[in-house]
Amino acid sequence: MIELEGVPELIDPVMVAAFEGWNDAGDAASTAVGHLDREWKGEVFAALDAEDYYDFQVNRPTVFLENGVRKITWPTTRLSVVRVGGDKPRDLVLVRGIEPSMRWRSFCNELLGFAHELGVEMVVILGALLGDTPHTRPVPVSGVTSDPDLARTMDLEETRYEGPTGIVGILQEACTHAGVPAVSLWAAVPHYVSQPPNPKATLALLNRLEDLIGLRIPLGELPEDARAWQLGVDQLAAEDSEVAEYVQTLEEARDTAELPEASGEAIAREFERYLRRREPGTGPGPGVATEGGDSPFLRDPGSGRTRPPKPEQPGPESVPGSEAAPEAETEPEAGADADADAPDDGSVPDGGATGENPSGKNSPGEGPSGESPLGEGPDASGPDDDSGR
Repeated sequence: MIELEGVPELIDPVMVAAFEGWNDAGDAASTAVGHLDREWKGEVFAALDAEDYYDFQVNRPTVFLENGVRKITWPTTRLSVVRVGGDKPRDLVLVRGIEPSMRWRSFCNELLGFAHELGVEMVVILGALLGDTPHTRPVPVSGVTSDPDLARTMDLEETRYEGPTGIVGILQEACTHAGVPAVSLWAAVPHYVSQPPNPKATLALLNRLEDLIGLRIPLGELPEDARAWQLGVDQLAAEDSEVAEYVQTLEEARDTAELPEASGEAIAREFERYLRRREPGTGPGPGVATEGGDSPFLRDPGSGRTRPPKPEQPGPESVPGSEAAPEAETEPEAGADADADAPDDGSVPDGGATGENPSGKNSPGEGPSGESPLGEGPDASGPDDDSGR
């Protein structure tokens, strides 16, 4: 049994997780969880033992000085609690870390042990992939699940992906086998401008998460950062005629794909979602975070915390996810298609790429690299794969 001293009983808790690495193109997913933690002043209550899951030659510790004393920060995954007040209070358990180097099943079991002890009702895992999407259009965000009932009730896609996967897919599959409802939200990042940060993709993920869990998320400076990011990419593209022509080609393909879906029903659905997000009575507002100071939540493996029990091992490691997947050992490719129903707030909740496509970071199992018009990210012409549908 996990002992969580000082952690109060949570209200309808949802676990929101993101991991740096293969499934975090442009650092969009991990930045989204970091934004929630910062805006709602999350309090760390546990950290996984780095010795169990990380290769320190891959993810090296860092040294820093504090009041003249040298200290070391080890790569790990930390859990924090944010208490959101308002008309309909709901607490979040935030999981932010790095994709582990080893023992993935034990890693997922440990996180599920915390979820069980805290009474988590649903797990939402954020990811970002590289795709054939223009930076000038709303970011496609897809919600996928392995649970057919959850797919029907929450208007999600039931994944059909087959191929290599990352910790996002493994954790979702582990949740399914443990009977914990789990959803993955994927943002498609333009492959030709893949370097972090990507505030536009982070904003799209947060907007989709807001719809999913029914909380008003304070966005802070993210909307302005997203506009500045797009203007910067516009300027870079305008300086190179080949890049500008390529972006125009992606725009035409995107618009053509969306045109049949631009029906009155689809527009009405997106307008209703827009109103729900901004109507004062539909969410708890900015929220009330836990107070700072000497927090009773702060704990660490080194303090003698009882390690969580190991739930049943998850089943096969074939995990659902996306339409395109990496193939070899360098940069992953992604062929994220943009779907319809694109709201003006930067997200496309019901369309886009849907899976385990990687972020383009150096990691085992990544697909072949290629030159993009801007000389970065994988080749846009990834393998055609309609299995994700």
